[in-house]
Amino acid sequence: MSKIAILGAGESGAGAAVLAKKQGFDVFVSDMSRISDKYKKLLDDHQIEWEEGRHSEDRILDADEVIKSPGIPDTAPMIVKVKARGIRIISEIEFAGRYTDSKMICITGSNGKTTTTSLIYHIFREAGYDAGLAGNIGNSLALQVAEEPHAYYIIELSSFQLDNMYDFRADIAILLNITPDHLDRYDNKMQNYVDAKMRIIQNQTPQDAFIYWNDDPIISRELKKYDIKAIQYPFSELKERGSIGYIEEGQYTIEKPTPFNMEQESLSLSGRHNVYNSLAAGIATNIAGIKKDVIRRALSEFPGVEHRLEKVCTVRGVQYINDSKATNVDACWYALESMKTKTILIIGGKDKGNDYEPIKPLVKEKCAGLVYLGADNQKLHDNFDALGLPVRDTHSMRECIEACYEMAQPGMTVLLSPCCASFDLFKNMEDRGEQFKELARNL
Repeated sequence: MSKIAILGAGESGAGAAVLAKKQGFDVFVSDMSRISDKYKKLLDDHQIEWEEGRHSEDRILDADEVIKSPGIPDTAPMIVKVKARGIRIISEIEFAGRYTDSKMICITGSNGKTTTTSLIYHIFREAGYDAGLAGNIGNSLALQVAEEPHAYYIIELSSFQLDNMYDFRADIAILLNITPDHLDRYDNKMQNYVDAKMRIIQNQTPQDAFIYWNDDPIISRELKKYDIKAIQYPFSELKERGSIGYIEEGQYTIEKPTPFNMEQESLSLSGRHNVYNSLAAGIATNIAGIKKDVIRRALSEFPGVEHRLEKVCTVRGVQYINDSKATNVDACWYALESMKTKTILIIGGKDKGNDYEPIKPLVKEKCAGLVYLGADNQKLHDNFDALGLPVRDTHSMRECIEACYEMAQPGMTVLLSPCCASFDLFKNMEDRGEQFKELARNL
């Protein structure tokens, strides 16, 4: 019996364990942190051996293959030892792909992944298709393959997941954009991060589809390096350079495979970045054969994604917007670009090697003040204090909301769009957004 060790017992690790057990592997799950009760119960229900708070090297290094949580860096001591032993390391998505023939619609990019993935899933469900939501959102792909199989899977893929995918193939691959992010995980080398994103097209065949943003300079440069076999569906804000999806004279237009258009103002999502997300989703669902009237209705009724430009409340004439998912500079740029009023911007957290220069012009134009929110805000002071805007230094969400309440005038917007990861002060991005919403609503 082949042995599989699984490092990390969160959603992906626990799901992979269940699928591995079902496929007859000898499974051992190990997590250096505490495993949540939900996943302990799942593992116990399937009689899967697990440990928490340590790694038993003898058990892990005896495995034929290791499935690694995407959150574990390659520099982790246990990963270094696994590699030194020559044991193959794969992701949960790679493993799950071995045991299903379902159609895979896979979405990656530095920004917009969650919105686009959720929008595509929404359209599939509106059309009555049997679809599962997986990857960075939804339930573990492996667990769904094991216990709740679907005909289609809509999968949000991070660069970390793509790093350990080798034979997996996307029937429809979507690459939204590539901008600097997670460089701390890639030796602070942009090309390493770019190479990870480009893995979305590996193994594609002439029967597959590749959808990408035609205006992205990095994507345009990288495509010249690859022999792309899939049918290409480029999109852009304007009709140019062969794009088959674009906005022209207020019309949302897709030319292939089936011509389709609707009024841009009918799209439920606003902002330039959401035009791109809506074009990618429309093309993907068009390729999947979903009827045009269903796509139109779904694009106009989609409610949006939690923690992404989420309107929370209005207090004393000040609107509070939760964009906690903006964990890199480019995401914050798009958020600021969409602001129609003067803004108090909340920025900060665990810096990932950010270059803040691209947003400084927008900060000067759009912002009436800045609230720094992090364990260490020195880099923010170094970058933004010279702009001459009022700034406040805070180290908890309560302090942050109090500062915003004092600084914001009626007619302004308070925008949480941090540019940074959340792990210095919060459990995760969701925790940061939930605290923001709760405290804003209690003002």
